[in-house]
Order: sequence, then C-alpha cells, then structure tokens
Amino acid sequence: MLDIPSISGIVAAVGVMVGVVFTVMELRNLIKQRQTDLVIRLHSTFGSKELQEAYFAVRTWDFFKDYDDFMKKYVVSQAVQIAQVCMFFEGVGVLLQRKLLNIGLISDLFGAEVKLAWKAAKPIVEGRRKDLNEPKIYEWFEYLANELKKREQTLQTQQ
Repeated sequence: MLDIPSISGIVAAVGVMVGVVFTVMELRNLIKQRQTDLVIRLHSTFGSKELQEAYFAVRTWDFFKDYDDFMKKYVVSQAVQIAQVCMFFEGVGVLLQRKLLNIGLISDLFGAEVKLAWKAAKPIVEGRRKDLNEPKIYEWFEYLANELKKREQTLQTQQ
C-alpha cells in the first residue's frame, strides 16, 4: 500500500511532467507566432510605397543589356532602387537560411516577386560581384531565389 509521502511524490512528479509538456507546447506556439509576425512585418515593409516603386522599376528594366551597359547608363536613383530591392530580399534570405522563417510562408507571400526581382537583378549583381571581386554580394538574395525555385520544382513533381 502507498503511504502519503509516496503519493505526494508521484503527484509532484506528474505535476512536473505536465508542466514541461505545457511549456514545450507554449514555446512551439510562440515560435510560430513570432515567425508569422516577422513575415507580416516584412510583407508590410515590402508593400511600402518606396519599396514598391523600387521593385517595379527594377522589375521592368529592359534598357540594360548587361552590367557594363548598366554602369554606363545608370543614374544614382537606379542604383538606389536596385540596392533597396536586393537588400530587402537579402534580409529575407538570411532569415530563411537561419531557419527563422518558413519557406512556405515566404513562397506564399513573396514567391513571384523574388523570382521576377532576381531575374532582373541577377546580371547586375553578377557583374558587380566580378567588378568588385566580392563573390558574396547579395548571396542570400540568390540563395532565397534558388530555394524558392527548388520548392516550386518539388511541388510540381508531387502533383
């Protein structure tokens, strides 16, 4: 038969286990909430008038043949526009690489925009890397574009 100290020990142990399970569940929920909050704030930033103007300008550039042509023809405002777009997606890429953001959320909110922006920016970024001998310039933007492309291909093969 169990005595009172044994019963109270069992009850205490069960209480600790329930507390640990509850804490783990709450931490998981908190992580999801923080990721969602971060993505919504990024989406809001991307939706700002200034960044949308820069994104639209970069996405619709068709008057630069390549990096050298860009360097001959560009004006400061165009350099600023491409930097704004690249830096925004660079930040998203870093957060993805560090697993602070979910690829599904990024894909749903920014997938097409990343694809179009990288297509427009890639020749200029690659030329800039070569010109400055800095192969890591906007590497996380490129990483983001590649990861989204991989995800898209994986989803297509699953259908």
